[in-house]
Amino acid sequence: MRTRIVFKLFLLTAALCMLILAAVVIGQTVFFKQFYANQKVNETVKSIRNFTNEYEQAPGSEQAILQLEQKFNDQYHVWITPLDRYGNVHQANDFEMEVKLDSSQEHPELSNKEIRVPLYHLVNQEEILGGETPQLAPGMRISMYGVVKDSALIPYIIGKTGIFPPGTLGALTPAQLEGVKGQPFWENRQLEEQVNQYLHEKSSGTAGTSPVTMIIGTVQAVHVPQNSYTSLSYLAPQSFFMERARAFQADLLLNPGIADEPSLQITDDHQNDIPYKRVVLRVKDSVGGEGYLFAMVSLQPVDDALNMVKAYYGYVLGFAILLILFASYYYSRKIAGPLLQINRVTEKIANLNFFEKVPVLSRDEIGDLAKNINTLSDALHSRIEQLKQDIEKEKKLENTRKEFISSVSHELKNPLSVMKSCLSAVKDGVARHKNDYYMAALEKEVDRMNLLVVDMLELAKFESGTYQMKGEPFYIDEAIHDACGLLTLDMENKHLDLKIQVDQASVWGNHQRIEQVLANFLTNAVRYSPENQSIHISAREEGEAVKVSVENKGARIPEDQLDKIWDRFYRGDAARKRSDGGTGLGLAICKNILELHGARYGAMNTEDGVLFFFYLHKA
Repeated sequence: MRTRIVFKLFLLTAALCMLILAAVVIGQTVFFKQFYANQKVNETVKSIRNFTNEYEQAPGSEQAILQLEQKFNDQYHVWITPLDRYGNVHQANDFEMEVKLDSSQEHPELSNKEIRVPLYHLVNQEEILGGETPQLAPGMRISMYGVVKDSALIPYIIGKTGIFPPGTLGALTPAQLEGVKGQPFWENRQLEEQVNQYLHEKSSGTAGTSPVTMIIGTVQAVHVPQNSYTSLSYLAPQSFFMERARAFQADLLLNPGIADEPSLQITDDHQNDIPYKRVVLRVKDSVGGEGYLFAMVSLQPVDDALNMVKAYYGYVLGFAILLILFASYYYSRKIAGPLLQINRVTEKIANLNFFEKVPVLSRDEIGDLAKNINTLSDALHSRIEQLKQDIEKEKKLENTRKEFISSVSHELKNPLSVMKSCLSAVKDGVARHKNDYYMAALEKEVDRMNLLVVDMLELAKFESGTYQMKGEPFYIDEAIHDACGLLTLDMENKHLDLKIQVDQASVWGNHQRIEQVLANFLTNAVRYSPENQSIHISAREEGEAVKVSVENKGARIPEDQLDKIWDRFYRGDAARKRSDGGTGLGLAICKNILELHGARYGAMNTEDGVLFFFYLHKA
């Protein structure tokens, strides 16, 4: 069973659209999340670099930096805060504690030194925002466990002296935490755990100077934010962000190799199944000090969007499939319609039906194809018609040749018989006194045969279909007078009265051939008119033509024979026998001459004779 092109196009288009739809769905399901994450990270890094330029040019005040952070968060939905070289929140002097250290044999560079301890990494921010005051007050003796780096102490546990068990240097155990519960102390849990891991690894390794130490000091002052627009109000609600900042600080203080890492660090993070990207960029502050920009961006929106899209896919896919099927059907019909029409027309052309054309509905390759097929159809039709005409001409020529041979054989038979009889009589010496008679008869038959051959050759030439009649303007009255002049002697011998009524009109045709027609009509009129009768010749203008008539008095032609007189060798009755002269081809020759002129002609009986006529176009 033949598959229709519409169905093929429909299947191909639908399959292609389905493939594209599947690629889009798979791409969104599998690759979009990663693409979104990469785009989000790239945009975040770009925005952080722009933030870096503003940060380096900003005044070194807490309010200026806080405004930059808040603006950045509102614009890009990214948490960001600058950290100093030790991982503390930079320029956060609104929430810190001043401590005077006692002397230290382990770290003499810290002996009797007054330091400022940022509290953002030590204090439970929820308690501060809840209105609870710090438990450490000025004048209180405190013990500080911390990490020493570049002659700076970064505490991870601060508490009232005497509350911690002797020998405590790393993380407090659950039992120790229970023992100090209710006592005034603060801790950086992330740094504390990192220190504990560091000390554990060091105890099993080589000995050396440890950056972890414990120093006693006296609280000089505690600074707490006095208004709501502070770093505390910006950072405190972001507990997860601050936890990761403290974890970064622990790596920064206890991992020496972190300084050799690239200036831009991007890592993955999670909280409650929510993915985050953590970005750390090494920068310099407004005074040229080294620091870091610590930022985190949530990727939760893409997860939410993907979940919504998956739920929505059922509706979207259903609608998309229906749309694809409809569009594919329309497209296949639109494309295949002209092709089907072309196919129908070409089938008819193959069956030699050239009358139906392909409609040209577009100005493209299909439209050009339709026009070319129509042109081909017209050309084939024209060539086939020409071929038919050529075949008809060839058949006509063949018939003409056959008729010519048949006619010659028939018409030459009688003259040859007469000539043979005469020659036999002369040869045998029969009636020698009639030899002159026999020779005259022979000469007459030879002339008759010559005339017959000439007429038959001329008729065959006209009937071949290849003869081209050349025409020119001439005056019809001149042709009539010339033709009459040829028969003056014959008309005088029969005492015939010639009456001529012609208009001086110019006609288009072959002067010689029209004169030949007139001569034949006049010859017949003279031949078949009784003595002492009249012959009428007229030429009258009728519209755009001139009618030429030749009428003679005498025997009429039977009505049923009027159409046959134009046939070759036709003789209607005994009165018109061969002995009257002529070959029987004159009217047949006239017929062909007039038809080659495209002229209307005919013959009709009058009251007492016969009228021959024809029309010629005016020049």
